[in-house]
Amino acid sequence: MRILFIRHGDPDYANDTLTEKGHREAALLAERAESLNMGECFVSPLGRARHTADYCLKKTGKDARILSWLEEFPARVDLNRDAHLCCAYQNVRKENGLFVPKVVWDMVPSYWTEHPEYFDREGWRTSEVARCSDIVPLYDSVTENFDRFLAEHGYVRENAHYRVERASAETVTFFCHFGITCVLLSHLWSVSPFVLWHSFAFAPTSVTEVVTEERQRGTAYFRGLKLGDVSHLYAGNEPVSFAARFAEIYDDMEHRH
Repeated sequence: MRILFIRHGDPDYANDTLTEKGHREAALLAERAESLNMGECFVSPLGRARHTADYCLKKTGKDARILSWLEEFPARVDLNRDAHLCCAYQNVRKENGLFVPKVVWDMVPSYWTEHPEYFDREGWRTSEVARCSDIVPLYDSVTENFDRFLAEHGYVRENAHYRVERASAETVTFFCHFGITCVLLSHLWSVSPFVLWHSFAFAPTSVTEVVTEERQRGTAYFRGLKLGDVSHLYAGNEPVSFAARFAEIYDDMEHRH
């Protein structure tokens, strides 16, 4: 089985759509759509993912089914439950005397790297951030839906690998988002999602490819072949978007956010 994770194009988050650049990126991705052999397609319910998918779907004559659990991972941390966690996040602010919730995984490296539980495949679940957020139930809900999807395609989760009930060489494609892609990959590989959230930056319209390896009959594991491929942008002389990245140099104010 082969899975493609395609991130949406350069985002206009305020309007949940694509910027002009994002539309150019999606159009260039569509030029490559036939060669991607996308198979059955699925898409996040959010506009920026659907608008990206539309280019490839129109080019290939395919349809895509919306899966609610492919939306961007929505977990938020409530800093009011432990003000000490304010040091873990940038641009903390209050409204009406209360801290505004923050994206749970968007922590600064000086915090999460000094707490070994965020590196641990199980330890992150009992971390202080987990205690003060909805990350664990949301992660479990998403990954349960993902495993149900894989079981329908012949691969049943057993501990940290998959039992092959029906071997398949099919491809499925998910048009989705950076955060949720890291969640799904962390589940496939049984690693902490924080490691992936902070160690990778999948650029807009990038393609990530994983495939099953059945080295022993009836037992499969998923292996990455491409992570964040943007060769279609290079081919079209389109610069890679900076979305999902931070400035390489702190004083680079253009890319500070």
